[in-house]
Amino acid sequence: MADQIVRALCLSGGIRVLVCNAGELAREICELQQASATAQIALSRGLAAGALMGALLKDGQRTALKFEGNGPLRKMIIEADSDGAVRGCVGNPAADLDPVNGKWNIAGLIGRAGFLTVSKDLGMGGQPYLGVVQLISSEIGEDLAYYLTDSEQTPSAVGLGATLSDDGHIATCGGFLIQALPKADGSELDTIMARIAELPALSGLLEDGGPERVVRELFGDIPHTILESHDIFFRCGCGLEKVERALLTLGSLELQDMRAKENITEVTCEFCRKIYRLGPAELDNLITLAAESSKC
Repeated sequence: MADQIVRALCLSGGIRVLVCNAGELAREICELQQASATAQIALSRGLAAGALMGALLKDGQRTALKFEGNGPLRKMIIEADSDGAVRGCVGNPAADLDPVNGKWNIAGLIGRAGFLTVSKDLGMGGQPYLGVVQLISSEIGEDLAYYLTDSEQTPSAVGLGATLSDDGHIATCGGFLIQALPKADGSELDTIMARIAELPALSGLLEDGGPERVVRELFGDIPHTILESHDIFFRCGCGLEKVERALLTLGSLELQDMRAKENITEVTCEFCRKIYRLGPAELDNLITLAAESSKC
């Protein structure tokens, strides 16, 4: 079954719930990244978080999450589009740590000191909106909830989960996002928070009944409705034109140095690992464009 995200609302209109099942997406991207066991769990949780944030967007919009800490993972970047496309990468896929008290050491992998940066391209041609908060726990869900509550002034709770199969690949991945809207009823919020504390393992709920099952568990007896559901999937979006634009930012001098050292320049996409090869003619053209741009 395709990975999906479900958006629901309580009938009083004050609490929004989004739940996603992202096992196939996470498995594909973790294999592309050739990530270690702990890095797979971290990246999978990040991908679920990105899918949830993407579901809040309007048509034509895009968001990106960047977790950057002082741990061995170095960084994790997740991008999501409004149509359900998600992609992600990590700075050091081989980074791995032993569990702590039987739990994955994601906080140690990311690092206790660092920042979460959230950017949003609203599709209007201007500069993306940018929000930055310090990592408060380096647990991905907690840090994202803190960002949403602190920077976007929307009280939020985030739950993320991922498991590995016996062969070391992602078995399940998913998450939920709960947000209190301006009309939120305090007693309903208290009820949902109590249900979160008693929630069974997210992986089991997703395997049992998918995102809809998690929605039912979260709301309990609170009247609610499913607003929509749609697929989420991996799409990179890289291309030669983007590679050339990135190389142009290096400037003509560095491009000339690159041209002198190598006959063929290889650039690997950090998301899909596709290799782009540029020969002398392509580099000469970029050098000319970079020199002209510097004169403007």
